[in-house]
Amino acid sequence: MQLVYADADGNVYDHPDYVALGRGGDAITDILEEELIPLPEGATLVSLPGTRPVAADAETGEMVRLDEGDVFAVGALLPQGFTRLLLPGYVKRPGAEPLPLFGYSAVVWKDGAFYVAARQSDDPERWNPKNCDVDLLEAGVKRLTEAYPDNRLFQHLSHCALGYECLTASNTFLQRWEGAVPVSFSCNAGCFGCISEQPDDSGFPAPQTRLKFKPTVDEVVEIMLEHLRTPESIISFGQGCEGEPATQAPTIIEAIKRVRAKTSLGYININTNAGLSDHIRGIVDAGLDLMRVSTISALDEHYNAYYKPRGYTLKNVEKSLVYAESKGVYTSINYLIFPGVTDREEELEAMIEFARRTKLKLIQLRNLNIDPESYLAIIPKPQGELLGMKQAIEILEAELPDVKIGSYTHVPLRT
Repeated sequence: MQLVYADADGNVYDHPDYVALGRGGDAITDILEEELIPLPEGATLVSLPGTRPVAADAETGEMVRLDEGDVFAVGALLPQGFTRLLLPGYVKRPGAEPLPLFGYSAVVWKDGAFYVAARQSDDPERWNPKNCDVDLLEAGVKRLTEAYPDNRLFQHLSHCALGYECLTASNTFLQRWEGAVPVSFSCNAGCFGCISEQPDDSGFPAPQTRLKFKPTVDEVVEIMLEHLRTPESIISFGQGCEGEPATQAPTIIEAIKRVRAKTSLGYININTNAGLSDHIRGIVDAGLDLMRVSTISALDEHYNAYYKPRGYTLKNVEKSLVYAESKGVYTSINYLIFPGVTDREEELEAMIEFARRTKLKLIQLRNLNIDPESYLAIIPKPQGELLGMKQAIEILEAELPDVKIGSYTHVPLRT
């Protein structure tokens, strides 16, 4: 398992004299053979600016830092459907800026190919960028923006699809699978790792811009009706380009009612922090089918440090999930995972009990996009044993046999 590193020009090399190491939290660790899979199709290799690679000397086993030359650690950005097990082995250079908001995975050179410390958690086919034909996408954007010239949401989503290459936005124009309908420019949380809005002094600017306007019910309904054309279609409130969708509950409720008066096809989903329990109750009662709740922990101190909730607690989140499940909504969590944190003994125990109390149907494992040092500095220190991500996921599967462990929204079978 040879070290992979990059030079200042972004060229990637393997080093035959050094064995690659990984990181779990702030601890450098060996990479086990059973933690490696071939680099998946659609993954991207990136250098980590402001870092130095850390490896083991192949002859002595001694841990070394590569200080010769202007070299950087390398990580892999995984496509949807794959869960990282370790971060790359590195240390920050003095005065280094926070890393851009991506989920970096340990990568090695082995048997003449790149391997990554990860596991496949779901079928990656639908979310593989190669399945997004640019010509078809551009044609879909042209058709729908011309058909609805006054609909600001179609204009907004066209930029998300063509500029940011957001696959959910792209699906809206390709009229397939899970499509996007953002509604909110405001939020009731101040997430430390928010990808659409960061304070000026955060040190890591948001990689995309947030929705700047309040859509009308007509605009929302037009998006929904265009997308809900097949039994398996999903249209989703709550995208990376918006705040908390439940802050716009009146718009969502009215839109769902109007859409369901015209068609029963497809599924209506909300991606939410679920903190506004009363608003979630109204959205559920309007005819919601699926609900995916974002969380990073089932421990209050950790959750609060990351989400910085405004006017709600984890109890509100749990209350929303319990109510939605009781009304037949297919509930899941968007579980933001981080090696060295998610696999802490106390974190795992709390999440298992949370899943049991809320009767979750699905846990979607999502690689947390964050600068590791910044994140580790704000959350509680570990209290128990560090289990490793591979074992942690296996424990989730064993302890929650009725809960699907996946990576994205699944459509439940309708009877």
